[in-house]
Amino acid sequence: MNLLSILLQAAAPAAGGASSYSGILMMVLIFVVFYFFMIRPQSKRQKEIKKQREAMQVGDKVVTSGGIYGKVKEIKETTVIVEIAENVRIKIDKNSVFATADDIQTPAK
Repeated sequence: MNLLSILLQAAAPAAGGASSYSGILMMVLIFVVFYFFMIRPQSKRQKEIKKQREAMQVGDKVVTSGGIYGKVKEIKETTVIVEIAENVRIKIDKNSVFATADDIQTPAK
């Protein structure tokens, strides 16, 4: 006999169709674990970030995804003008605003 037939005989269910149900049950269990430990927390975090970006107002202190701290001077539909120093303003994409500076600790000077 060849190796393939030996493996197929070993994998054949000894007690009828119980093996096929346990395989499906394991797949469902793996999906549930992935959902609760990976997918659900990530989607909750994405909703929080989106809500925070929508609530952003002129004068808020923000941090970009690149680590630039600044104060919002103007908000447009897809962009934000952020003042990073006195009379130094940069135009950034709204999606790159990661968090408000009030939510995280500012670095020590």
